[in-house]
Amino acid sequence: MEPHRRTTRRTVIARALPALVLAVAATGCADAAATSTDGEGDRTAELLVQVTSVHEETGMTLLEGPTFAPDGGLLVVDVTAPAGEPKVLRVDTGSAEVEPVFTHGDGAYTSAQFSPLDDRLYLTDFAGGRIDSITPEGEDHTTFFSGDVDGTPMQPDDLAFDEAGNMYVSDSTGFGDPAWEPRGRVVRIDGETAEATVLADELPAPNGISFREDFGGLWVGQYAANRVDHYELDEDGTSVVTSHAAIHFDGGTSRIDSIAVDAEGNLYQAVHGQPSIFVYSSTGEHLATVSVPSEAAEGLESATNVAIAPGTTDAYMTVSGEDGGFVYSFEALGEGIRQSNGG
Repeated sequence: MEPHRRTTRRTVIARALPALVLAVAATGCADAAATSTDGEGDRTAELLVQVTSVHEETGMTLLEGPTFAPDGGLLVVDVTAPAGEPKVLRVDTGSAEVEPVFTHGDGAYTSAQFSPLDDRLYLTDFAGGRIDSITPEGEDHTTFFSGDVDGTPMQPDDLAFDEAGNMYVSDSTGFGDPAWEPRGRVVRIDGETAEATVLADELPAPNGISFREDFGGLWVGQYAANRVDHYELDEDGTSVVTSHAAIHFDGGTSRIDSIAVDAEGNLYQAVHGQPSIFVYSSTGEHLATVSVPSEAAEGLESATNVAIAPGTTDAYMTVSGEDGGFVYSFEALGEGIRQSNGG
């Protein structure tokens, strides 16, 4: 790989992302290994492959949105990839080979997930305020949703599909504002008509979003509040019946990112500011912390997301920092389902 340029801390990166993306628009691999256990509740992930290096044009790289394609390949997005460079990449978790899938356009894609309606890959464009879709092979690029929601633009961060193919999106508007100025939302987008409805508003920059294992409710991570809320939905998923603060994350200067849920209902909470995944039970018990090896941690600043291969406990987390963008592997506590496969 080429030498890496030093970059700023992840918190500064997050605040600068919209301006960085506008500027972009204008212009050797290790084998997968089983997780080692350091002690009760602690796990060390193993390096699978380095996927990207820091881009000269943007001064950083940031992997996100891991999701398994129908052919078993692991797809990831590089949020800050400049125009003309791969924005979606495929990782072969067996051979650790990496190949580009999609390079078109100026999108700053922060999440990815396959729809149960059409088996296309849907991508949230954080800076462009839209949701695009492509085939698993990276073809037929279209925009599924764009424009204002109730008169206000979105900054779509993560997404989750219900069983019928409707989309639930975290609108992270206000992510760079003080926590006492909440402007974020959770938005439902109809899978057939693309009609958008606000389910919750005045939120502190929601980021991670995932259905429970039974699809009866949503877990929503509040980036600016370092907490995970639980939303109970009505039968058709069109409104929130009740909600409460469910898990509080004591992250110091780090903040919560994406959320995945396994077949046992456990939450995998990714983090900006440290290369670790925190695993909680559905009742809020801290079950495990998954971290990269200590010798690698200095050059890695965030573990943004995790995917668990469907029907297995083979888990993969996207990790980034001044050393580049990487995929690490570990053994999950429960098997992978739709809620742990993208978003």
